[in-house]
Amino acid sequence: MSDIYSLIQKHCPNGVPRSRLRDLCDDFIVPMRDRPQVFDGNTPWCRIEDIDGMDLRGSRSGLGVSDDVINRMNLKVMPVGTVVASCSASLGTYAIASRPLITNQTFIGLVCGPRLLNRFLLYLMHTMTDQIKAASTTGTIAYVSRSKFEQLKVAVPPLEVQREIVRILDNFTELEAELEAELEARRRQYAHYRSQLLLADNEGKVRLLGELAMNLDSKRRPVSKDARIPGDIPYYGASGVVDYVNDFIFDGDYLLVSEDGANLLARSTPITFSISGKTWVNNHAHVLQFGTYVERRFVEIYLNSIDLAPFISGAAQPKLNKANLNQIPIPDLPLEEKQRIVEILDKFDALVNDLSIGLPAELAARRKQYEYYRDKLLTFEEAPA
Repeated sequence: MSDIYSLIQKHCPNGVPRSRLRDLCDDFIVPMRDRPQVFDGNTPWCRIEDIDGMDLRGSRSGLGVSDDVINRMNLKVMPVGTVVASCSASLGTYAIASRPLITNQTFIGLVCGPRLLNRFLLYLMHTMTDQIKAASTTGTIAYVSRSKFEQLKVAVPPLEVQREIVRILDNFTELEAELEAELEARRRQYAHYRSQLLLADNEGKVRLLGELAMNLDSKRRPVSKDARIPGDIPYYGASGVVDYVNDFIFDGDYLLVSEDGANLLARSTPITFSISGKTWVNNHAHVLQFGTYVERRFVEIYLNSIDLAPFISGAAQPKLNKANLNQIPIPDLPLEEKQRIVEILDKFDALVNDLSIGLPAELAARRKQYEYYRDKLLTFEEAPA
């Protein structure tokens, strides 16, 4: 880090002047409105979901605009290296175009001039989100116009300083990307071993969930939001804690299973999770009690790993009713085997999901370190006018 401070002292000892983006960028490319009838060409038409890290490589949907449409509608194609910034809805999203492309109205393209490196601007943008949001219009959907982007002021040091800052921050992001790749590989490994262990040959023996657990649904009591008295006891719904109240109806270790909601089919979050201690549960989650931790944890892992669609009724409002829940078959393994499987998978689960240990903790620490140095490196004393 000492090298960068030496460069700053050498090239800008009296601070860094602030300039408007309009004086630093050669062009500002406004987006193209959504016109599905013209998506039959080779120039990718990109949306917010097409961003991959800090890169915008193309359209995952395969949508593209033809040269004829580009010429007829007088559209500007964002050249390679354009800094693409969200100007609507998801303010705070930035990337660099890795190929010539066109975007929807979510973005604006900033083409850097000779005094500004595009990767330096990309990193700088991440420190400017609050400034960009302050420049947005108020309404149902926030929007920042081209003229507002042009007026944004930034501190841009000489190119030598920019290059060194980019080099340092690129190293941080590369380390983070390596950790993310390792974490993803570990999660795939976990899923593989989970399937192998849970679905191992047990001679086809199963027991129905209703035979394994005591159902305590009758003790649940929903309370409207206005009627809840605030406290420190978790109030659970279908997908986890939804509030905290001052009283409890359960005290112990239980397994909750989502009873209704879109997540039963979408599975964006676990539909089965354990709770402990004093709790309150509404009528959107089934409450199951088991004799041992091993049995409860085994069923939790198993239900979160299989397709439950055959037991779910309703399309618009998916529901896993008590009768169907009781009919879910669970592998009938000896308790010792369940314990072995749970111990193995708990270790894997901690490695890939526990935010306090393992790879997630290391990744979170790296991100904090990166953000700290990014903000520190991109904060300059302002040169006197």
